[in-house]
Amino acid sequence: MTRGPVRRQRRMLTPEEKWQIWLEVASGEITQADAGRKWGVDVSTVIKLRKDAKDATLAAFASSRPGRPAKARDDELEALRAENARLTEAVKELAVELTLVRGYAGDPCQELSTKTSEN
Repeated sequence: MTRGPVRRQRRMLTPEEKWQIWLEVASGEITQADAGRKWGVDVSTVIKLRKDAKDATLAAFASSRPGRPAKARDDELEALRAENARLTEAVKELAVELTLVRGYAGDPCQELSTKTSEN
C-alpha cells in the first residue's frame, strides 16, 4: 500500500534563524532553494521571510525622520519647561515675601537713596 507524499514536520524558526537565513540569501551565499534545504523549511517559507523583511524595512523607513528621535527631545523639553515654571513660581513667591518684609512696593533703589539722604 502506498501512501501520499510525505510531508515535512512544520518547523518554527526563531527570529535569529530568520535573520540568518535572510542574511545568507540576501548576500548571495546561497539560493532560496538551498536555504530551504539547509534550514529544513520549504522554499516558500524563505520567499515569505524575504517579503516580510522587505515590507517591515520599508514601513520602518517610511515612518522614520532624519535626526534625533523626537521623543527624547520632547521629554527633555517638557522637563525643562516644568523646571522653568517651578522656578518662576518660586521667584514670584520670594518677590511677594520680600515686598511684605520690607513693607513697600516701590523701587529698592528709592529706599536706598532715602536712607543715604537721612545720614
